[in-house]
Amino acid sequence: MTIRHAISLCALFLAASLTIAQDKSGVKKTAIEPTSPASGKDMFVQYCAACHGADAKGNGPAASALKTPAADLTTLAKRHDGKYPRDYVANILRSGSGPAAHGSSDMPTWGPLFRVLDQGHDADVQLRIKNLNDYLASLQAK
Repeated sequence: MTIRHAISLCALFLAASLTIAQDKSGVKKTAIEPTSPASGKDMFVQYCAACHGADAKGNGPAASALKTPAADLTTLAKRHDGKYPRDYVANILRSGSGPAAHGSSDMPTWGPLFRVLDQGHDADVQLRIKNLNDYLASLQAK
């Protein structure tokens, strides 16, 4: 099986698993829509705001259905001794944080999803993570 076939198979599986459906919480789950990797804000609105809210304070329309409350992403720097934890955030976006740190699997691990969106082009995946990370850094409470 070639890499292209493997990626296509993964994309098909992802599309099948994320098609419009409602889980027991009543949250409508849909397939992720591609956005430009150049805009951290556009990616945040498309991929994160449903849970974290448009203002990133954890009050999105789907937040009440989560097992673990969505984090207030505007306080990341405050919770890390006043310094925005760029590597920590990039790692969570890329690989997830595991059940102990995040509390549940409600938050998708975006790295593999971005790889499917970007058809395996790692440079685009890294650009997505960098620009989303830059946008989150810009939202930090002063």
